[in-house]
Order: sequence, then C-alpha cells, then structure tokens
Amino acid sequence: MGRPTYQVTELLGDGIGTELSRAIHTLAEALPIRLDFIPVDLALENRRARGQAVYDEVAEAITATRVALKHPTITAEESPNAVLRRRLDLSVIHRPVYTIPGVPTNFRRELDLDIVRVATGGTYDDPGRMIGEDAAVSLRIVERRPVCEATRYAFALARRTGKHVTSASKYTIQRGTDGLFESVVQEVSRQYPEVSHRTELFDALLGKIIMAPERFQIVLVLNEYGDFLSDMACGLAGSLGIGASANLGFDAASVVRVALFDAAHGTAPDIAGKDLANPTAIFLALAMLLSQIGEIDAGHTVKTATLDLLRQGVRTRDLGGEESTETFTAAVAAEVSRRLAPRPQPATR
Repeated sequence: MGRPTYQVTELLGDGIGTELSRAIHTLAEALPIRLDFIPVDLALENRRARGQAVYDEVAEAITATRVALKHPTITAEESPNAVLRRRLDLSVIHRPVYTIPGVPTNFRRELDLDIVRVATGGTYDDPGRMIGEDAAVSLRIVERRPVCEATRYAFALARRTGKHVTSASKYTIQRGTDGLFESVVQEVSRQYPEVSHRTELFDALLGKIIMAPERFQIVLVLNEYGDFLSDMACGLAGSLGIGASANLGFDAASVVRVALFDAAHGTAPDIAGKDLANPTAIFLALAMLLSQIGEIDAGHTVKTATLDLLRQGVRTRDLGGEESTETFTAAVAAEVSRRLAPRPQPATR
C-alpha cells in the first residue's frame, strides 16, 4: 500500500533558506506519509523581478494546497509575511513558545505556552494622524469575525490537547474594544463546555506568567497584546528566533481554510551556504503543519524527536554543539524514522 500523499506549497526564501529546504526534504523522506512539495520562489531577487505576479502565484498555490511551509525571506520594499496575511486573509497567528534544550536563558522555570493571537485590528491597522502640532490619535479596531475565529481555534486546540484556555485583555478599561473581545470569547466558550476557561487582565497576566508559568497553557489575546506577549515569552525561553508559528485563514464556518507555517528567525546571510544553519525552528514548523493536516502522531514525533535530541546534546554549533545542518538533520530524520517505524506483529500460532 502506498503512503498517503499531501500537497504542500513550499515558499523558497533567502539566505539559509536553501539549506533549510534541503533539511525539510530529508526529514520528510523519513515520514510514513508523502509530502508533495510545490515550490514557489519568494526570494528577494524574484520578487523584484516579477513584482505582484509572485504573490499571485503564491496565493493561488496556497489556496490549492491549503497548507504552506515558508522559509525565511528578506524584508526590503515590503514584508512578504504582511503581504501574504492581507492577500490570504490570515486573521489568526498561533505561536507555541516553550523551553528548548540548549538555548541559554536567564529564566529557570519550564515554559510551555500556546499563544493564539488575533492577527488583525487593534492599533496596528491605523497608523494614526496628528492633531495640530502637539497631539496625535489612532483608531483601535476590534472586529467580531476574527475574534470569533481565533476563539474557536483556541478552544478546538484545547479540546484536542486537553489543555485549558486563558483569555486576556484590558476589558475593565477598554470597555468597548476589549469588552467586545471578552464577550465574543464568552459566547464561543459555551460551545466547548468541556474546556476550562478563565480571564485575566493582560498586565497582570505578564507578571503571573513570569511567576508561575505552569498555570498557563493556551493564551488567547488581541493583536498588539499577542505581539507583546510572544516577544516576552520568547525572551523567557532564551531566543526570539528559535520557534515556529502558524498563520491561519478561515472559511465562513470558522474552519481553517489555509494555513501558512514558518520559522520565526531571519535569513542569516552571514552563515548561508556554510552548513551551519540550525533547522530546529523549521522542523517545529513542519511538526505544526503535520498536525494541521491530521497527521497528529507524525507531527508530535517530529517535535519530540527534535527536542529530545537537543536535550541529549545533539546540537548545532549555535547551541554549543558540534553538528552541522546536514548531520543534525540526519540525526533527527533517523530518530523520527525509528519512532514511526511499524512495530512487528506477534507471530500467530
């Protein structure tokens, strides 16, 4: 019997993106499924040569495959991530942040958070304007639809993983905007009676995560709050760029329509082509993609095998190890293959 096949749009990038792509293809071969990668060149040179036609091709490909894996790209005339969020209506960002073995950190507690962020609205959609010479104003926007989509995604994630949800805002002060957010969260939460949910004021949440991170699992927040929280949590974990994230677009029933997964780090041009890139983050992005397409066991195995090897000291040089991109990839692929190999059936008499 052949392996199940899934088409995945692969957005090729700049710098170390070529090496990360090779690493992903090597790891994919170790899986008991087949990933049919559809490449689209999103590197800066191609974007400058083709203009908006590149984004047309990307949007068409992702709409067809429904899932995409993006390698790091240079932000020059525009941010490819921002353009794709607008073009594909990616209204929710899911950013897992957890302690990664080998990453130096000043934080001594174990961290394991799933941050679910409304990716539109807030103050980010309005750059503001001056009022005379001595004042400025901007409009803060909170819309029911993206809040509903983020909330359903967070509660479905909690139902699937057995975790609980904390929603956080400044609803006692921002009664209109944050009040709408919390009212929508309360409405949606009633559809998931088995999921534990509580609310926190956002400023208090930041302190409580530092003091007792084990109390928080899935945290649901508005746009700018999610931006602040993600950077704080990544700082606690020791790196702004070692993790992965999902950018999600939804259909009219709030079911994921398209999902774009990427590593949080940049293009690292100084080490490009030297077999020094750390593929941990793109492996974690692949793990999220596998879970999204329903290959839960494969996604969990890619994540845990990667982290377990790091814990055992199998690390690239940036984390104090001796592995190259290629040797670390080979080690992870071998471990994933071993863990997912069919178990021998007992002999029958």
